[in-house]
Amino acid sequence: MSRARVRAALAATAATVLIVSSGCAGWGGSEGGSDNPNSIDVLMVNNPQMVDLQRLTADHFTKDTGISVNFTVLPENDVRDKISQEFSSQAGQYDVASLSNFEIPIYAKSKWIAPLDDYVKADTAFNQADILPSMTKSLTADDGKLYGEPFYGESSFLMFRKDVLDSQSIQMPANPTWQQVADIAAKVDGKQPGMAGICLRGQPGWGQVFAPLTTVVNTFGGTWFEKDWTPKVDAPEFKAATEFYVNLVRQYGEVGAPQAGFTECLNNMVQGNAAMWYDATSAAGSLEADDSPVKGKLGYVAAPVVKTKSSGWLYAWSWSIQQASKKKDNAWKFISWASSKQYEELVGQQVGWSSVPAGKRASTYENPDYLKVASAFAEPTRDAIAGADPRNPGVQPRPAIGIQFIDIPEFTDLGTQVSQYVSSAIAGQMSVDEALDRGQRLAEDVAERYKAREEG
Repeated sequence: MSRARVRAALAATAATVLIVSSGCAGWGGSEGGSDNPNSIDVLMVNNPQMVDLQRLTADHFTKDTGISVNFTVLPENDVRDKISQEFSSQAGQYDVASLSNFEIPIYAKSKWIAPLDDYVKADTAFNQADILPSMTKSLTADDGKLYGEPFYGESSFLMFRKDVLDSQSIQMPANPTWQQVADIAAKVDGKQPGMAGICLRGQPGWGQVFAPLTTVVNTFGGTWFEKDWTPKVDAPEFKAATEFYVNLVRQYGEVGAPQAGFTECLNNMVQGNAAMWYDATSAAGSLEADDSPVKGKLGYVAAPVVKTKSSGWLYAWSWSIQQASKKKDNAWKFISWASSKQYEELVGQQVGWSSVPAGKRASTYENPDYLKVASAFAEPTRDAIAGADPRNPGVQPRPAIGIQFIDIPEFTDLGTQVSQYVSSAIAGQMSVDEALDRGQRLAEDVAERYKAREEG
């Protein structure tokens, strides 16, 4: 979970639903599906970058194009549910929705969203070549067509306290292995009062503990499924990775690790309770904020590896057009503006460069105004995103795209159930072997369905 999504979750307690139509806010308003040919309906998550977009649209996009935008803005879990209901029914009430690189290939296969290739070819000003290749790849379906454009993206890297390592005469490698990270964690653990050697997510959830842990599994040589859907959750490589992760966080990790997710680890780093943290690149913005007590004290290096050259994950909130939309041309005009280099510059000037929806364009990391506020982490972030390969994240071929997830609908339940067992192992309530033996049985159920489809 990124910094933006943490802030969004807090904001959601104050306002569960916000519907904005050309500047008018309130509980009323349309449910989408406006008959006005010069308006479109957008359903999106309520993270801060998208709330900025909402505020800037009327005075810039609508003023320039004459196209009004009706926004329906919901918290993450709610918007996922509503988008799934809306797009699966193809009701056509919404023209555009914010989808992640998890949903987009799945929705494309179901023909719920429209390919964007023709629009990209015709709109040379958009400059698809400026979109980081890993992002384009993650939003391209198995049919080779592009179905989404990123609004902002993230990968993962290792964050560490330079001053703490320096005090122990420890040099952090630019491309550390997981064993090197474990050795450093052992050396710095407890060297400052209340400071753990490392913070790692232990909270149950396919997007919590298994976001970092699946990247560890990948680089240890493991996988959830082989190319032919053979489940490998109880395989030696998967077990070695999980045992390493569980032992590391149990020996040198944060207090309350079984309940710790992104937010808790972020707080631990800000408060000086951890010397290292492996997590989302987007966390760096909070750590380097003007009011952060650790600003300037941190270093950032590539995600640790074992058998692979890189291991960072890849996540992007992106835009897609509903296949049933009757306003696809205007929908593309909105997407091409919202994901453009020009929009990033607008945010920098109107809101502030620290609020730019970064992580998607190469040009962002050449912009001197952006680099002024992001100099400590811009290059490691760009390198992490550029180095992520969602179609080849491990040592063996996979049956579905994805780095920190498997891009199938069943993974949300599978990952979450297995994560509960892993979290119990971190809490010392069961062994890793027992956790993954149970996980293997769940994975076998999923595999049977896919094997049956392929045989049929």
